[in-house]
Amino acid sequence: MRIAVSVFIIGFLGISLLHPAVIVAQESAADRLSVYLDCDGCDQLHIRTELNFLNYVRDPSQADVHIFITRSNTVLAGGQYELTFIGRGTLDGSELNLVRVLPQDASADQQRQTINDAIRLGLAPFVGHDTVPEILSLTYQQRDDSETDEVLTEDPWKHWVFNLYGGDFELDLESNRTVFDSRWGFYADHRSEQWKARIRPYFNYDLVRIQRDGRPTVRSSISRHGLDSYVIRSLGPHWSVGVFLDYVTRNDRNLKHSLSLVPGVEYSLFPYDVATRRAITFVYQIGMTYTDYFETTIFGELQQWLPRHELDARVAVRRPWGDIFSGLEGSQYLHDPSKQRAEFYTAVSVRLFEGFSLEFQTRFEMIRDQLSLPAGELLLEEILLQQRELATDYTLSASIAFVYTFGSKFANVVNTRF
Repeated sequence: MRIAVSVFIIGFLGISLLHPAVIVAQESAADRLSVYLDCDGCDQLHIRTELNFLNYVRDPSQADVHIFITRSNTVLAGGQYELTFIGRGTLDGSELNLVRVLPQDASADQQRQTINDAIRLGLAPFVGHDTVPEILSLTYQQRDDSETDEVLTEDPWKHWVFNLYGGDFELDLESNRTVFDSRWGFYADHRSEQWKARIRPYFNYDLVRIQRDGRPTVRSSISRHGLDSYVIRSLGPHWSVGVFLDYVTRNDRNLKHSLSLVPGVEYSLFPYDVATRRAITFVYQIGMTYTDYFETTIFGELQQWLPRHELDARVAVRRPWGDIFSGLEGSQYLHDPSKQRAEFYTAVSVRLFEGFSLEFQTRFEMIRDQLSLPAGELLLEEILLQQRELATDYTLSASIAFVYTFGSKFANVVNTRF
């Protein structure tokens, strides 16, 4: 049996056409439905506390239902959640999908309640199965269609969301040492079925000051300010086009002013509406960058016009057996094809057998395009304080880890003391 149902609820919880109320009528914990909750971004303690009519197990092979929850890459708070309920054991072959869409200003409590309500509703076909005892009943509150349509269509902000941030300030004081880091900026984001846009000015300032007895004080300040902006237009379930306008000034990268205008096109092998679970995309961009340097570069330049193109291929898979994120990116300056860069990265997490997961990450970058390197020798202080970019041919990082859990199969108990 395969259940293929998608329920879309847009906006606040009050807009929901189906609002389930659950009545627990189960006395024996041994007869409860066993579920495996697979959601890294959820408040699992809250779910287990509120939905205490279920048995929560620690491994998918021990469950009657595998609840797999993914969150789309939306801006700021809120976002879209896709819940997949996969039957196991005697329920093998049953599957149900629900989608919940929250407004961008949704609170954390609203997100938790949305997921809890969706889990209650999604489990209904499984607890109604003839091999599983009935443990709950559902009631539905039907909304007035005119009321729902009015809420869904009225939006005085026209799908724009604004966020001003400036709380990321850090100050460390010692008798001979001062460290100050700051981040502040502004987001203006627009999301609709056809358009995606962003305007984001940002400002970063870091200061390190070290006092030395009988010697001059060492002072290092790094500023990274700029603007990220783009407009992307959907051309259907597989294609989209966009234009990216970026500006940056960084004294640690010898960039006094760097302004780039880059159009691009993207092709998605799978339709965009399944991108939260699986995606293979190809992106090609070509454009122009104007750069004005603080100091003359090792190539004798104080300013340049730089034509550049880039090709990216990315894979993202999220399944009950694990996650795969991988990509290959390559770029090249058109005025000098020898100035190029290539990067490969991958992150894999796989459940190999009951209770055992293997995770590894790797990133390799071949670098042949450091056009902004200043001429002259670097001082030791500049290297240690990261005031200057170092010349390099490549960077490589890798990590591997495993997680093995054994013991009781149940994960019902919630204890928040201390």
